[in-house]
Amino acid sequence: MSGDVPDLPTGRHQPDFPADPEPDDDERAADAARAALARARAAAAARGLRPGAPIRSRRRLAGEARVSGAAPDDRDPQEFGAGLERLVAERGWGVELAVGGVLGRWPQVVGPQLAEHCRPESFDDGLLVVRADSTAWATQVRLLAQTVLRRLAEELGDGVVEQLRVQGPSAPSWRKGSRSVRGRGPRDTYG
Repeated sequence: MSGDVPDLPTGRHQPDFPADPEPDDDERAADAARAALARARAAAAARGLRPGAPIRSRRRLAGEARVSGAAPDDRDPQEFGAGLERLVAERGWGVELAVGGVLGRWPQVVGPQLAEHCRPESFDDGLLVVRADSTAWATQVRLLAQTVLRRLAEELGDGVVEQLRVQGPSAPSWRKGSRSVRGRGPRDTYG
């Protein structure tokens, strides 16, 4: 059975491979490898590379940063917080970020009772606009404006919030639709 080749499930015979390659095959393979290597060297030389030559270090140009491998530099992995701090400083977002943090902690800054009846609406160029839920609380917050400004200065620093504008509750709008009639509005129909 050593000379017979069994049938494969598809009904084909396995191909016969020579047990040992002929010496001519080895020479042809070596010639093909030499030719491929010669082509690769010629392509590298055409690009200005010198394969097999020792690697020369590139000279540093004037003003180019010097890079060392062991010392820490900007290319090393940075902590996330340090990266955020650098981004905030580069973009000039420090004041807005601080004000946003204080407005997010409004109940802790002004106290729970005052925060229950008024909320910050906007901050722009040193002006903080606060809306109260009733006219009585708007008056109370206006009386406490200097205290609130002093507390904000403690949290943010002097000169960040320079003015505090207190607004009362917004009145409901009687306008419905895109057209309206001039006059006193719904009070005209109460007779």
